[in-house]
Amino acid sequence: MSSKTMRATVLETFGSPPVLRTIPRPIPGPDRVLVKVAASGVNPLDIKISDGAAAHARVSVPAILGIDVAGVVVDVAPGSSGFAVGDEVYGMIGGVGAEPGSLAEYVAADPALLAHKPRRLTMREAAALPLVAITAWEALIDRAGVAAGDLVLVHGGAGGVGHIAVQLAIARGATVYATGSGRSLELIRSLGAAPIDYTTTTVEQYVRTATGGAGFDIVLDTMGGDTLDASFGAVRRYTGRVVSILGWGAHSLAPLSFRGASYSGVFTLLPLLTGEGRAHHGEILTAVAELVDQGFITPMVDPTSYTLTDVAQAHRAVTAGTRNGKVVITVQN
Repeated sequence: MSSKTMRATVLETFGSPPVLRTIPRPIPGPDRVLVKVAASGVNPLDIKISDGAAAHARVSVPAILGIDVAGVVVDVAPGSSGFAVGDEVYGMIGGVGAEPGSLAEYVAADPALLAHKPRRLTMREAAALPLVAITAWEALIDRAGVAAGDLVLVHGGAGGVGHIAVQLAIARGATVYATGSGRSLELIRSLGAAPIDYTTTTVEQYVRTATGGAGFDIVLDTMGGDTLDASFGAVRRYTGRVVSILGWGAHSLAPLSFRGASYSGVFTLLPLLTGEGRAHHGEILTAVAELVDQGFITPMVDPTSYTLTDVAQAHRAVTAGTRNGKVVITVQN
């Protein structure tokens, strides 16, 4: 293959599987760095985009998908700062809006969106983190201000965002409860949170058992729908904060208002779509890398091996729920 070309998995038509193509290798323009991609994390959003069911992601075909990346800087354009050739980096760099994604051998990335990779993690493990870690951070720290002594409830504590949120809240000194069912309850326990089986326990029951009826200081909803409604009834009066990453439906705010509590939403894609606040994503990932290297946060990664030729198969595994942790595609070694 020519040094001027690369392999990339391209979504050519919404509703059809992405296909492997040989395309021109990007040349980093001003304020960009060229990253040789080692691994690309797969998020449920990737599948929604592929299916044409994510208008909010503002993707036009043909497009290179892949939001999360881990790799090595191989070229730095004039005007770029913070990284040098040879640096191992990770970030949430594209795959939405007009930014090309990471399902390619190389990507010209905005360095503001990158951070140095956690030393303790492999490339595959690092590629599993950016979207979920940034989302958890924006929810718990930027919106809810989680601090030592807080009583936190994470809905979906074994999920992609949920299992990082549990670890992040514990790292900040909070006491954490998390909802789940079946096998996920043991995983939640292993992360250091108290598991709540939402299929057998009502909101009133677990609020009474965990908080003496007072409610949680912070409730993080990662599920949306009825779970967000349940969150409004589980939060502490006056000072409680509910944060949702999927608050897109129609909900009655009356239960929240009657408790005098507050609500915030998180839309992690905004910096990628608008260009505003990109530096904060890099700052978050730098802080997350420190927590990872200190042993506070470890991502769950599905052990199945996928490559650029297996993207459709990886997407099916995410859709079917057969994965055991975050699905990651190895792009090149």
